[in-house]
Amino acid sequence: MKKLINTLSFRLFITLSLVLILIMGGFIYLTLDSQEKHMMNCILISTNRISDFIKGSTRYGMLLNRREDTHQIINRLGQEKGIEVIRVYNKKGEIMFSSIEDEIGKTVDMTAEACYICHSESKPIESIPEKNRVRIVSRADGHRSLGLINPIRNEYDCSNADCHAHPSDIKVLGVLDIKISLDHLDRNIKEAENQIILFSIILIVLINLVTGVFIHKFVHKPVHMLIDGTNAIASGNLNYKITLDSRTEIGELAKMFNTMTEKLNKAYNEIKEWSINLENKVNEKTDELKRAQAHLFQIEKMASLGQLAATVAHELNNPLEGILTLTKLQIKRLNKNSLTKEEVESILKDLSFIAEETMRSGNIVKNLLLFSRQQPTEFQDADIEQIIEKCIILIQHHLKLNNINLVKNYQIRNKNIMCNAQQLQQAFLALMINSVEAMQNGGELKISILETNPDEIEIQFSDTGQGIPDEIKDKIYEPFFSTKANGKGIGLGLSVVYGIVNNHKGKITLDSKVGQGTTFKITLSRKLNKRIVKEEYDG
Repeated sequence: MKKLINTLSFRLFITLSLVLILIMGGFIYLTLDSQEKHMMNCILISTNRISDFIKGSTRYGMLLNRREDTHQIINRLGQEKGIEVIRVYNKKGEIMFSSIEDEIGKTVDMTAEACYICHSESKPIESIPEKNRVRIVSRADGHRSLGLINPIRNEYDCSNADCHAHPSDIKVLGVLDIKISLDHLDRNIKEAENQIILFSIILIVLINLVTGVFIHKFVHKPVHMLIDGTNAIASGNLNYKITLDSRTEIGELAKMFNTMTEKLNKAYNEIKEWSINLENKVNEKTDELKRAQAHLFQIEKMASLGQLAATVAHELNNPLEGILTLTKLQIKRLNKNSLTKEEVESILKDLSFIAEETMRSGNIVKNLLLFSRQQPTEFQDADIEQIIEKCIILIQHHLKLNNINLVKNYQIRNKNIMCNAQQLQQAFLALMINSVEAMQNGGELKISILETNPDEIEIQFSDTGQGIPDEIKDKIYEPFFSTKANGKGIGLGLSVVYGIVNNHKGKITLDSKVGQGTTFKITLSRKLNKRIVKEEYDG
């Protein structure tokens, strides 16, 4: 119901109905008032004629002073339907004649309704205006009567009559008072009122029906079609069309609505096509960025591998020379026809040394191969200590050559972490190489693994090198930025480290003072979801 009340068509219908009711109410009031006045005027004219007729009928009898004739005439006319009473008053208020015989001879008070009009002042009025001669008398039961006073003037015949001549200076001898019942008039007015009201109600109902049908067809239905269309557009149906055959403003609005939806649909399709193209472009660029990032990782890996190559070659040269010397010696010994027990033990000892040195060399080569290998990797559980230990193996000879003391501070109970082990090894190795290169005259490299809370671990790489100036701290993670001498590096190390840490949803911080050393802190979370990270490389 509330929804219906708030509709435009309902409010328009109610407004028009109220206006129609007000107009018809005013019309009924004016019509009934005019009709009542017209009927009253007709009654008044008729009453005047009756009064004049009575005066004319009794004039002759009064001139001859034939009171019985006058009485009979008044009594007979008083019995006519609609006439309540006919009275003749003299100027003293005495009832000379009346259609009610009991009233004859009685004197009424001068303030009575028939006398007050003339005797309201000290001297009786000789001329009464037409409107003052008429009075409407209403009883408690609703009965109404019309009273009319008709003055009986002292005409020439009256003042010269032989029988009862009146002085000529008296202008009015008395009045003829007649009262007419208005029951018939009231019934006619009531019937007319009922008929007009009934006709008006029927007319209002018919007009409202026509108005309601008109509003429903030309307002309610088109507006709801527009609302349905708007709701359809809001829900995403841009193919919705309003089928409204109308030449009104609402019809024009429907046409413009259809035009708007066509343009919206066209624009939406264009945007959708652009979005698909943009998504494809974004995917292409994302793939390119991934390949570029992987390529940068590989470049830095190769750079680190190149830096390690000379050291590893020197590291391999010593055991290989020892292996070669011992092998030649054992060949000479084995060429002898017989070997003593001491010689056999010496040979076995040398062969054991050869096996150890060969295994050490193999481990160095194996770690280099693992470090340089290019393969898809995944995030999985790994031992953080093992990752760091593999890095230490690769730079151990570097530390010896540069007279650097390695300090390990592993304060962790749970060593497992969800990570990409190969990427973390690359990042840790880059930081270790940077620390070694910062301590050309020897120093101390401290590697710490701390458990800051059950969900995170922190790896620290601290050196006692030359430190990093404050003015370049904000630039060290930028690609191709390097403080090393020409040929010493390509400036991708810390940039790659930052990218690897970021891929692990971790953070890296720097604490460095010139002349005192540098500490890199890497914080990693244990709660990474296990996910496959496919890496594609160029070339």
